[in-house]
Order: sequence, then C-alpha cells, then structure tokens
Amino acid sequence: MASPEHDLDPVRDSVSDVLDKDGVRLTVDDSIATVTLTNPAKRNAQSPALWRALAEAGRLLPGSVRVVLLRAEGKSFSAGLDRQAFTPEGFDGEPSFIDLARGSDAELDATIAEYQDAFTWWRRSDLVSIAAVQGHAIGAGFQLALACDLRVVADDVQFAMRETSLGLVPDLTGTHPLVGLVGYARALEICATGRFVTAEEAVNTGLANLAVPRDQLDAAVRDLAAAILTAPRSAVIETKALLQGAQGRTYEEQRSAERQAQARRLRDLAGLGE
Repeated sequence: MASPEHDLDPVRDSVSDVLDKDGVRLTVDDSIATVTLTNPAKRNAQSPALWRALAEAGRLLPGSVRVVLLRAEGKSFSAGLDRQAFTPEGFDGEPSFIDLARGSDAELDATIAEYQDAFTWWRRSDLVSIAAVQGHAIGAGFQLALACDLRVVADDVQFAMRETSLGLVPDLTGTHPLVGLVGYARALEICATGRFVTAEEAVNTGLANLAVPRDQLDAAVRDLAAAILTAPRSAVIETKALLQGAQGRTYEEQRSAERQAQARRLRDLAGLGE
C-alpha cells in the first residue's frame, strides 16, 4: 500500500510529468493537474526558485485541465520561507533581504511582484484549485494554501501567519483571501499574534472546507475534484466568476451580473452562443 503522502501521485498511463524542479512537480491527468511540493526533508520550505517553479507550473497547464490539486510530500505542507533567506548572504544567485532593501522602490516592488506570481494563478476563472494541507502551513505555506479556491485539511493541520513576529507583513497575496474567509477582526488577530489555527477552527471559521483524518486526506481531495468535474465546465466557470466578483459589487450589480451570466448559459445550451 502506498504511503499517505504518495496517494495522489499519478499511476495511470494517461498521466504526464510536465515539470519537476526546484521542489515542485507538476503532473497532468486529463482534466486534473497535481502540483506537489517535493522537499519533505526541509518541510517544503520556500525560496524564490520554488516560487518561480510554481509560477511556471501555472503557465504550463494544458487547456484540458479543469481542477488543480496542490499537495505536499511529507509531514508538513510547508514550513514557510526557508530560513536561509534571513542570512546576510541569502540564497545563491538571489538578492538578499539587505540587497532588496537597498534597491529602489521600483526594483523592490518588481521583485515582490515576481514572487507573488507563484500565488496568483490558482484563482483563474477557468480552474478550480484545491489545496490538500497537512501538518504545518506557516507563513508562505499558509499563504500558498490561501491562494487556492478550496482547502481540505488533515486533522493535524496547524496554520500560522508568522511574518509579523519577524518584523514583516504577509505579502504573498494571503491577506485578501484571509479577510474574505474569516473576517477582518479574526484575520488581524491571527496575523498579529502568529498563533496556530487548528483543523477544527479552520472549518468552523470557513478557512477550510473540510477536515479529515490524515490518512483520508488524499481520498477526500480526489472525491471533491471528481464532484466538481461532474458539472459542465462552462457553468462552473461562470459561477466562479460570479462568486469572485460578488464582494466588489452592490446587490443590484450582482443581480445584473447573474442575469447576464444566465443569458449566456441559456444561449449556449440552446446552441446560440458565440
């Protein structure tokens, strides 16, 4: 029997390996792509090289993919930023924190924007992304889980946003989804204290969709992906776009958006779409 951390690995001939470098592996099986963090020895700690590989994974997705699964090998989803980033020399071939601080505002902004690219594509309207999260998901690891549309967690999960305790802020796109999921007050408390959020609280606050025993995590994620795939792709895309834009619209604007989306769907089902 395969170990739990490998249950999501592809086993059928239809699966293709698309990318495998810098701690990131991308495999594609028709409508489902799986992005796996592959450095369990370092608890999947993150680096600029890993972020570039994650961004590349998003660019390499074939058009057949409808659901993207994000998972991690080992006991922890991701322990966050590799502590080497906090040394004076930083990572080989990368600007250190000191180098970044000494750069111009434009250079610093561009560098952080490049890092953020690894976290943005998961919410594309033509995809549904699901994070399978076990063990520690700290800092950048927490933000990577937040980058996905949905989160299924193991009962041993421990989320924490530790940037503030290091004198930093969460800057990898995690603040917007966190506030949207748990509200401003709880989001501020989680970030300012850096405390752990367990599986029970994650589900109760809407941070996670489902919590399951660790040995059932992979099966639960697969079941959720299969359920999403039963609906027509175009209907899921329209629905996701409606929901994504809801918070930025007034009630009347959302009503109008619903009418327009439904008109497109009805015309498409009648064979009258563009």
